[in-house]
Amino acid sequence: MVTEGILTRILQHDPALENYGLVIFDEFHERNLNGDLGLALTLQTQALLRPELRVLVMSATLDGAPVAALLGDAPIVTSEGRSFPVETRWVPRRQDQRIEGAMAAAISDALERHDGDLLAFLPGAGEIHRTRELLAARPLTAHRSPLTDIIPLFGLLPQAEQDRALRPSPPGRRKVVLATSIAETSLTIEGVTIVVDSGLARVPRFNPGSGMTRLATVRVSRASADQRRGRAGRTAPGVCYRLWAQAEEPGLIPRATPEILEADLAPLALDLAAQGISDPATLRWLDPPPAGAFAQARELLTELGALDAAGAVTPHGRAMAELPVHPRLAHMLIASATTGDADLAASVAALLEDRDLLRGSGGPPDPDIELRLNALRDREPGPNVDRDTLRRVR
Repeated sequence: MVTEGILTRILQHDPALENYGLVIFDEFHERNLNGDLGLALTLQTQALLRPELRVLVMSATLDGAPVAALLGDAPIVTSEGRSFPVETRWVPRRQDQRIEGAMAAAISDALERHDGDLLAFLPGAGEIHRTRELLAARPLTAHRSPLTDIIPLFGLLPQAEQDRALRPSPPGRRKVVLATSIAETSLTIEGVTIVVDSGLARVPRFNPGSGMTRLATVRVSRASADQRRGRAGRTAPGVCYRLWAQAEEPGLIPRATPEILEADLAPLALDLAAQGISDPATLRWLDPPPAGAFAQARELLTELGALDAAGAVTPHGRAMAELPVHPRLAHMLIASATTGDADLAASVAALLEDRDLLRGSGGPPDPDIELRLNALRDREPGPNVDRDTLRRVR
């Protein structure tokens, strides 16, 4: 059991996948960049080196026909499963209302009206923390919710805290799990019969002008909204509150845009170069990388010394591909070893790979990197330092 990124590393060292007879891609509807690359490389291995290698793609919501065609008209096996009926209620928030306030009000109302545990979907950790503070200030002491635990759930939480959200509630207690999209499909949360959906998600967006990726808050797709709604009917009949108007439903896009069409392709281009592939058109893709973005990625890799003038990977590029960070950071880390700055480079790379560990007071924090390096070194971090982020960076 590995992530798609680790699969790419395995293929770089063992292109024939000699030790494996079957590769399964689960939750493929998420269409992340590493998943698309892993499938393309695996299909190349199957075509050139291992015709007997079996490939299985699984998903709860993916349109199976295009994937089956990509796999050479592979058979589609469908399991309907069992789900309980889920009532949908639309409670659109006001134009001037922040999402945290609207979510806290909807959650409180749902707890009053219905039994069972509640799963709420918010776009990110910041909104989760602010909603949690609003709920903590509300009197959740009605007859239906005398003892309610409010538990956050997002990918960067320590494993023990994630496990707490997944465990069944003790007798006599209820729980409210405030989660990101991580809880859409990958995790099963025991006891949930109520879902409150903000209708928002946070996704990476690459800006070709700046060459940088930022996180953008977007409307969820129809498939994601239906997936979230279905979490209320896993073990019993349930209810789903949606914080938008029913008339807005047709305006939702059917499915989320595959990451490969909008992402920074420098990591993808480096992984392909390490495999000896300069033209992605030689591989089979569900959605091929956009030509302009891929050309820009190769131009960056040439500037970093990862590709030579002919476009072939260099020894420096191979060393960069071994490091599980963005090529810019990989170049910095390798170069720092020759200047005696490896400790500083590692600290800067760790800071840039994670969320900002400084929190602003009424506005964005000072962007000076030195402030973050000092916070990283301090034995007693100040009140404006996010402890969870500091722990991960260290």
